[in-house]
Amino acid sequence: MSDHTWGVLSNQAITAAGVVYFLALLCALVEWSAWQSRARSAVAAKELVGAGAPVDETEAEPNPADAVREQRAALFGRLSLLLTGLAVVCHLVALVARGMAADPNRVPWGNMYEFTISGSFVVAAAYVVLHRRLKLAWMAPWVLGFTVVVLMLAVVGLYEPVAPLTEALNSYWLVIHVIAAIIATGGFTLGGIAAVAYLLKSRFPDSALLARVPELDALDRVSYRIHAFAFPVWTFGVLISGPIWAHEAWGSYWNWDPKEVWAFITWVVYAGYLHARATAGWKGKKAAIVALIGLATLWFNFIGINYFSSTSQHSYAAPAAPTAELVETTR
Repeated sequence: MSDHTWGVLSNQAITAAGVVYFLALLCALVEWSAWQSRARSAVAAKELVGAGAPVDETEAEPNPADAVREQRAALFGRLSLLLTGLAVVCHLVALVARGMAADPNRVPWGNMYEFTISGSFVVAAAYVVLHRRLKLAWMAPWVLGFTVVVLMLAVVGLYEPVAPLTEALNSYWLVIHVIAAIIATGGFTLGGIAAVAYLLKSRFPDSALLARVPELDALDRVSYRIHAFAFPVWTFGVLISGPIWAHEAWGSYWNWDPKEVWAFITWVVYAGYLHARATAGWKGKKAAIVALIGLATLWFNFIGINYFSSTSQHSYAAPAAPTAELVETTR
C-alpha cells in the first residue's frame, strides 16, 4: 500500500470509529432510559405504599413492565459494549494507518490531531478492558459521549496532513514519554468521570436519572483505584522520561516551559489527592473535587497551552489551521 492509501484508510477508519461510537452511545442511552423508567416505577410504588395503599408482600407479583425494561436494558447494554469494542478496533486501525502513511513510517504522535485521537482511544479502550473488572457498565454514556465529542473536535478543528516527525520528536523517547502520558491521561479521565458521577449522585441521591449510577462508596472506590493506577504512570512519563528526553533534545532537564510547568502542577494536584486519601482519610466529596481540579489542569495542559502560550518549546504540538484534506481523502 502507498502512503496515500494508508492516509485514506486512516481517515476512513477514524470516521467509521466515530459513527460506531455514536451508535454505541445511542444504545447506551436506551439502556440508561430503561433503568430510569424502572427506577421511576419503583419510586411510584413506594409512594403508593406511603399513601396507605394495601400491600401483601407475600402475594406480590413481579411487575411485567419491569421485567421487560430489564430485558431491554440488558440487550442494549450488551449491544452498546459490542459496538464500543468494534469502534475501538476501527480507532486502532486509524492510528496504525496514520503512522504507516508517513514517510518514513512513525508512531502516530506528531501533532495535536494525532495526540487527541490517541488519547480518546485510550479512554475508550480502558473502558472496554476494565468494564467487567470494575463494573463500569454504568459509565457507557459518559465515556462514549466524551469520545464522540473529542473525535469530532479533533477532526473538525485539529486535523493536519500526515508529515514526517520534526527533529525534536524524532527520538525513541517519544514512544516512551507519550505512551506513558497518554495512558495516564486516559486513566485520569476515567477517574474524573467517576468523580463527576459521585458529585451528582451525592447532590441528587434520589434522582431517577442517576438510577444506573452505583452507590457513593462504590463510585469513590472506583475513582480512587483508577487514579492510583494512573498516577505512577504519569510520574514516570512526565517527571522521569520527559526531562530525560528534554535533556537529549534541548540540552537541559528543565526549561520552565509552560507545558512542563503545568504537567508538574497536574502531578502536584494528583499527589495531593492520593496523599490526602492515604493520610488524612479524605474521601467522598472532597476527594472528588480535588480529582476534578487535577483533571482540569491535565486537559488545560494538553490543549489549552497550545492556544494561550506563544513561548512553549512544545510548539510542534500546536494545531494547524483546519484543512479540507480529511474530507477529500475519505471519499
